[in-house]
Amino acid sequence: MGTPDFAVPSLEILIENNFNVVAVITAPDRPKGRGQQLATSPVKDCAVKHNIPVLQPTNLKSPEFIEELKSYNANLQIVVAFRMLPEVVWNMPEIGTFNLHASLLPQYRGAAPINWAIINGEKETGVTTFFLKHEIDTGKIIFQEKETIRNEDTVGDLYARLMEKGAGLVLKTTQAIANEDYPQIAQNEDQELKHAPKIFRETCEIDWSQPTEKVYDFIRGLSPYPAAWTTLNGKNLKIYITKPVVKPHSKNAGEYSTDGKSYLHFATNNGFIDVKELQLEGKKRMEIEEFLRGNKL
Repeated sequence: MGTPDFAVPSLEILIENNFNVVAVITAPDRPKGRGQQLATSPVKDCAVKHNIPVLQPTNLKSPEFIEELKSYNANLQIVVAFRMLPEVVWNMPEIGTFNLHASLLPQYRGAAPINWAIINGEKETGVTTFFLKHEIDTGKIIFQEKETIRNEDTVGDLYARLMEKGAGLVLKTTQAIANEDYPQIAQNEDQELKHAPKIFRETCEIDWSQPTEKVYDFIRGLSPYPAAWTTLNGKNLKIYITKPVVKPHSKNAGEYSTDGKSYLHFATNNGFIDVKELQLEGKKRMEIEEFLRGNKL
């Protein structure tokens, strides 16, 4: 069960290793782009390529879907980047349902673990497989693997690495379950937990009164999607790639300075954010030199 490209390597690796994937459950086709043509999910494309039956329920509790799912008689379900499942679905197989989550649980439970780990300045994250139960992201842990967060990582960079690392962990977990030799470790609740709630547009507005490093982490934690933003001369400006510069100044937070050719700096409370790639409302994403050639500030 999965929808975005993050789930595709996990499906591919199970097929390559001769596991009998009897069906794939993914999101319904959705209108996309200017022409609003119906677009299929990356997971559906992968399943179709391998001639695997695809289910696309709009309602995961509908009797028709439940009956169809039962008909496949799966003894294990695997979830990678999918919706919340009702108990009637996750509790159906004899072995249960395990999920791949892109954090070191119990830290960063929620919808956006990769974003929040970078936003919060973490130096390490990882992937976890665990059995589903009622409360979201709280089931017993099967395996975990760590991944270093580099200082220059954006969400896009880390997403790509965790996608591949996660596929390896899905394979390891499935093999262990097939061999009936796998741990089930209760999550340690006796620690301060950081959460990873869904990100909305309002979440992405840059607060320039924060320290430079915090703003830098915030911007890369939202790049390339959904992108941190600010306003520039009344227009919305998305910022993707930056460099932090810590040095004293007398500007107000959020004020900018530029030579009109090669740099655009926004003031924080203890330095500047040197913008390298950005996108002005109604324009394409571009590097700073190209932007300044077409926009006189």
